[in-house]
Amino acid sequence: MILLKHILVATDFGEPSDAALAYGRQLARTFGARLTVFHAAQDVASRGYGSEGFVFIDPDWQRQVDAAAGERTRSLISDEDRSELGAEAVVVTAVSPAEAIAEYARRERVDLIIVGTHGRRGVKHLMMGSVAERVVRTAPCPVLTVRHPEHEFVLPDALVALREA
Repeated sequence: MILLKHILVATDFGEPSDAALAYGRQLARTFGARLTVFHAAQDVASRGYGSEGFVFIDPDWQRQVDAAAGERTRSLISDEDRSELGAEAVVVTAVSPAEAIAEYARRERVDLIIVGTHGRRGVKHLMMGSVAERVVRTAPCPVLTVRHPEHEFVLPDALVALREA
């Protein structure tokens, strides 16, 4: 028996993350699980060090980045998500999004992490890395990676109604 009580969907606000959220919503409904939509905002201070030395970063800039990320993350959750799934938005400031996701999942005893992936290969993968891949390697629970666009098995409610008719 699979028991899911807490599902985390990690978002970077891209299309693969939107697809991951659709899966997260449906799985949370199916299993009666609580849903957390999680975003790791870039730690702008970590960008202040480089080969040229230290660059001054206005402390207000981080607050603005965090506030914008919080607003955008909250906007992904509908009133229905809040009432039916106990959905909440969580934003943390992090140097490494993958580490932040895994640490939050560990601390909050998340049962399943869902993350979108671009499915990059070759040089693009080497240059840009893969947050999803790092989450899979370090997560304390199962991770569902959702590649978009690819084969999808979560259908919008309107299409489900048409299929049943």
